[in-house]
Amino acid sequence: MNQSNVNNIKRSQKESLLLKELSKMLHQLSLDDSQLEGLTINKVQLSRDKSTCFVYFYDPAGIESFKQKKAALILYKPSLRKGIAAALHSRYVPEIRFMFDIKFEKQQRIESIIDSVKKEFKNDK
Repeated sequence: MNQSNVNNIKRSQKESLLLKELSKMLHQLSLDDSQLEGLTINKVQLSRDKSTCFVYFYDPAGIESFKQKKAALILYKPSLRKGIAAALHSRYVPEIRFMFDIKFEKQQRIESIIDSVKKEFKNDK
């Protein structure tokens, strides 16, 4: 294995751990703060230098609802970083950025279009 493959594997492992820990923390926060209900973490992505952690959320209520909830998430950012530091036992804790996951919404739209085409095809037979 060359060095770039090793780095990619290590980054993937760290992303997986971050996803697990942040999901736990978000669940606990949503129990304490009803404003965060409905948010789910779809993906966690680290930058190449592992200094920034992009957390992709999905909110069934849409992007406007996410923007309102993002303000509350930003208030919890220091606590989340502290929790990550305790869980990772790492020298550096990445900066956290909250993003809305558009891909999930696009996927649902595509699936609904496919379902409607299937229904039309069945009705044509």
